[in-house]
Amino acid sequence: MNMNYIKEACVETLKQAIRAEKAGADRIELCANLDAGGITPSFELIREVKERVNIPIRIMIRPRGGDFTYSQEEIRMMKMQIKYCKTQSIEGVVFGVLKRDNTLDVKTISELAKVAFPIKVTIHKAIDKTPNIMQALEQLSMIDSVTTILTSGGRTTAEEGKKTLRGMIELAQEKLEIMPAGSITTANVARLHEFVNAKAYHGKRIVCDFYD
Repeated sequence: MNMNYIKEACVETLKQAIRAEKAGADRIELCANLDAGGITPSFELIREVKERVNIPIRIMIRPRGGDFTYSQEEIRMMKMQIKYCKTQSIEGVVFGVLKRDNTLDVKTISELAKVAFPIKVTIHKAIDKTPNIMQALEQLSMIDSVTTILTSGGRTTAEEGKKTLRGMIELAQEKLEIMPAGSITTANVARLHEFVNAKAYHGKRIVCDFYD
C-alpha cells in the first residue's frame, strides 16, 4: 500500500491557510462560514491566500448554506465566482448541484464544469445526499472536467462510510480521484488510509487543530 497520500486542509481564514501549509498540508480548500457547511469565500480572501500560500488551492463555490438546489440567479453567481477563480490561477473549484429529488443535476454540473475548464473540478459532499451514490459516481465519470469527488460514502463520517468509499475507489479506478471526508483528523487519517487506500483525504483538522 502506498502511504504517500495528499492531505487537503479545509480552511476559512488566511491565518488558517498559512498554518495549514506550515503544518504539512499538501493542498487547501478555502471556504467561508464552515458552520453553514462552507460557502464561497470573498474575492479579497481568495486573492490574499493565493498571494501568501504556495500549495495548491481549491475554492468552494456555493452561494449559500442549506440545500444544493439552486435558482438560475444562484447558478449565474456560481459561474461568475468560478470565472474569478480562473483569473487568480487557482488550481480548482469545488461545487455540487442537485435536483429537488436529490439526484445529481448533471446538466448544471456540466455547465459549471465547462466554465471551469481547464482548472480542476471537485464535486463536494452533495453527492452523499443522492439516493444511489454509485450511480451518481458513474454519471460524474462521464463529465470530462470533473476530476475529484469529495465524499463520506453517503454517511456522516468517513469512518462510517469507509466500505462504500473503498467501493467507490474501485469503481472510479483512474477516472476520478475519490477524496474521503468527514471527521478525518491527524488521529485517524493513517488508520482510515489502511482500509480505504485513497490518494487524498480532506478535513478541517487533518494536519493540525485550527480551533484551539
